[in-house]
Amino acid sequence: MADLVLYTNPMSRGRIARWMLEEIGQPYETQILGYGEGMKSADYLAINPLGKVPALTHGDKVTTEAAAICAYLADAFPEAGLAPELSERADYYRWLFFVAGPLEACVVGRALGFEVPEEKYRMAGYGRYGDMLGALEGALSQRDYIAGNTFTAADVYVGAQVNWGLQFGTFEARPAFTAYAQRLASRPAFKRANELDDALMPKDG
Repeated sequence: MADLVLYTNPMSRGRIARWMLEEIGQPYETQILGYGEGMKSADYLAINPLGKVPALTHGDKVTTEAAAICAYLADAFPEAGLAPELSERADYYRWLFFVAGPLEACVVGRALGFEVPEEKYRMAGYGRYGDMLGALEGALSQRDYIAGNTFTAADVYVGAQVNWGLQFGTFEARPAFTAYAQRLASRPAFKRANELDDALMPKDG
């Protein structure tokens, strides 16, 4: 049995964790959980009390939340070279948590039809949609990858969000976003991860 176990579903953010696992190149086991009974079983709730995927176990350690899984794996397997040196991590942390926090909340809320009243914007933990995309666009216009000119674990999370945003229309197709998504789509680990999850997707009919 592999020391790393990914609990996931191919129609979930577990695809992000799968991509990260493919990037580090370590053996891992996959446990596919269905929505409903599978994710709400007593065994799985002992791993993630929210009954959501992804979750990652590494021996007796448990990590949930896709961005945290990316950061954890980069630190747990430094030989993969997916985290900058500590002195160079400002942008790495900044953009990883910007996209995982305020940007995703803003984009998902907007897609669901939630709009923060103008007079209450200061209460929200994120800004306006245009400001969110503008900040990310500005960063990606200046560099090949989100933390500089080298691919890192932050690009797994940020790249997945940009890719999905373009695919589902929640991101405007700005040149900086499309060029970034194209760069990431050429990575062998990205292709392997998508092939594995696509093969697990329910078949029509």
